[in-house]
Amino acid sequence: MPQLLKLAVAQSRTLSTTTETLEALASTTQDAARQGIHLILFPEAYLGGYPRTCTFGAAVGARDPAGREQFLQHFHSAVDLGDTPVGAGDEWVERRLPVAKDKGHRGDGIREELERIARDTGVFVVTGLIERAGGSLYCAVVYVCPQLGIIGKRRKVMPTGSERLIWAQGSPSTLRAVTTTIAGVRLTLAAAICWENYMPLLRYSLYSQNVNLYLAPTADARDTWLPLMRTIACEGRAVVLSANQCVRRRNLPQWIQGDQSVDKEHRNSSKAQPTKPSRRRCSTITKTDDNHEINWPSASAQSDGERHSNGSMDLEDSHLESRHQPRRRSIITRTADNHEIVLPAAPASIAEKLMTDDGDDDDFVCQGGSCIIDPTGTVVAGPLWKVEDGGLLTVEVDFEDCERGRLDLDVAGSYSRNDSFRLEVTGLDINPPP
Repeated sequence: MPQLLKLAVAQSRTLSTTTETLEALASTTQDAARQGIHLILFPEAYLGGYPRTCTFGAAVGARDPAGREQFLQHFHSAVDLGDTPVGAGDEWVERRLPVAKDKGHRGDGIREELERIARDTGVFVVTGLIERAGGSLYCAVVYVCPQLGIIGKRRKVMPTGSERLIWAQGSPSTLRAVTTTIAGVRLTLAAAICWENYMPLLRYSLYSQNVNLYLAPTADARDTWLPLMRTIACEGRAVVLSANQCVRRRNLPQWIQGDQSVDKEHRNSSKAQPTKPSRRRCSTITKTDDNHEINWPSASAQSDGERHSNGSMDLEDSHLESRHQPRRRSIITRTADNHEIVLPAAPASIAEKLMTDDGDDDDFVCQGGSCIIDPTGTVVAGPLWKVEDGGLLTVEVDFEDCERGRLDLDVAGSYSRNDSFRLEVTGLDINPPP
């Protein structure tokens, strides 16, 4: 008998406040419920916000006050679920941690609100969020059951790139899969967040738990993401859901944008009064075989150019101006015999682009790419590109397809050679959960 469930991926963007975003999550889940959806996935850092384009004023060996203020805003936008910095595991899930005498719950009430949304709609909700615990932030995912409330929580074990400055590392123990039964279909589900999916051993720790619903909330909109999701589905013989945000520059949360009007006014005034280029003597430019430019001093300056006492002339006043070609960014060095060698400079750095880019407010800073993949690696919904609001992918899946796929591939069982290859994860039982 087919084991059918209707699943959804919400390509939803973080709004300017956590309250607004939570209301949008509730509205999207209600819409999903009207379509008969059993389970819905929201993107990485949906609650609290993914700090795309933020630099946090940081360089190796230096941090500036503006960056600390930006981090403060990110810290305040995060949610407090009432867990401990180390992570209390089942004690937190089962509400066995102490509660302050003047409060009825731990944290800021977001946990209770998520549980209410799942309960009222009857939809199993999985969402990414930025969790605040003590003085640190964690990129996390919660599994919210309509009947039992939150039955598990993941914290990202390996933040990527600049994320490592602002997010702490979660415990590998949170990689434990959770089980639930929805409409008579038994699910073993687990999440790998964004580039955790590029960690082969982490993926294998989930395959070993016999996961049949693999969740991949992400912030990655690169072309390489969809092939990765297809590989995971085929490799793990699991249904894969991946949710990403789609955001235009003007719709980034306000705490990320800052005072854009002042920045643009400053940049525009700088453009209105360009700096006069430095003067160089006339020269003859040749190129080497490896595409370096060499400037050779000319024997004499052109008669109609303005000569200076140091032998240089203004190229803008010379007939050479008409022949002057715009050149790429370069670094000029001099040899011992006073020849100039022009070496290609590296492209503008990311920090320089963020400081000087006049990109249109309608430009996408993330184009989405949410998708759903079946256990054979076939794309059954998406990828969804450039849909910023209202993007909801839905599909009906037969979970017996996961078992059909095990005929020829079970990477954690018959196809594993576990007599020779073994994986151990500190603090995590990678056997299938009961």
